[in-house]
Amino acid sequence: MGLLPFVYGLGERHGPDLPAPGIPPRQRGFALPTYVRDGYDDPRAGDHLRSIARSGANWIQLTPTWYQPAAGADVIRPSLTTPTDEGVARMIRLAHGYGLNVLLKPHLDLDDAGDRGSIRPARPGHWFAAYGEFIAHYARLGARYGVDALAVGTELAGTVHERARWLALVDRTRVVYGGSLLYAAHHDEYEYVAFWDAVDLIGVDVYWPLPRGRHHDPQVLARGWCPLRDALGDFAARTGRCVLFAEAGCSSGVPATPGPSAGPVTPDTVAQAAGYEALLRTFTGLPWWAGVHWWAWAQLPAPTDRVRPLDNSAQGKRAEHVVARWWAGRNQGPHSAPDGPVVGGTP
Repeated sequence: MGLLPFVYGLGERHGPDLPAPGIPPRQRGFALPTYVRDGYDDPRAGDHLRSIARSGANWIQLTPTWYQPAAGADVIRPSLTTPTDEGVARMIRLAHGYGLNVLLKPHLDLDDAGDRGSIRPARPGHWFAAYGEFIAHYARLGARYGVDALAVGTELAGTVHERARWLALVDRTRVVYGGSLLYAAHHDEYEYVAFWDAVDLIGVDVYWPLPRGRHHDPQVLARGWCPLRDALGDFAARTGRCVLFAEAGCSSGVPATPGPSAGPVTPDTVAQAAGYEALLRTFTGLPWWAGVHWWAWAQLPAPTDRVRPLDNSAQGKRAEHVVARWWAGRNQGPHSAPDGPVVGGTP
């Protein structure tokens, strides 16, 4: 990446004194993305939310997406695929009606569908001004409709070294929105984020490469999580922040490769379930672990009631039953403790 990991303990901490704003009990969530303007107006959204609540989830994640034309550009705007504010507000109200907390996680993507981690603005000042307006838009919406947490960014690896600019953005966001803030880093990016002390939770999108072969053995897959488990535990201790898996998941095909853009070969819901089992077995009960948002429950509007065998959704598959079993407390991880609050987002 060409950058040195950010070292904490130099100078004063930024942001509120610990403990940070209170955070509800560990997050058990599913993402509900949409890439259609009226996607959050889906008449079946209530059915999805009801099913999510029955799974034992206590959160959903909404991901309205804006776009910029190129990696070096500083024009950021909604497109015809960006959900309406009315649709986002509707989903927030519906979710709260089902007893679900809401993480509002605005995404910034490139027009050509390239990796958002490649965004490196040619004029950083102009880009942060435009990006700040984007986040402020959803901070105002979140404040108005009472969202429970807001992500100020997702996987913007090419910008996270800009500490002063990010600190200013977070400070402006807190003026508008009084809830919990996080940033969601890719799993190979989090050490380079220069402003963890300004947010309440460390978000990590954990599409971690797992051992190939023996796809049905959760024990083997769980061993593959050990290096990241140990690294994140050390990082949480150093930063004084708990870690939320802001995205995690794998496809229901072989190979069941972690990641939202995985290319499965043949349907295999057993392999997907083993991947979910391995993650929950590895991290459940760790005191620094704030929970997980699985990517994804469904992409709205869902085109059919039929379960799609090769996508990343756990809905209606063995992985959904794995999640429900763990979230009901019928399984305990090796580090298990009661699933109580992550107080202030600190370990």
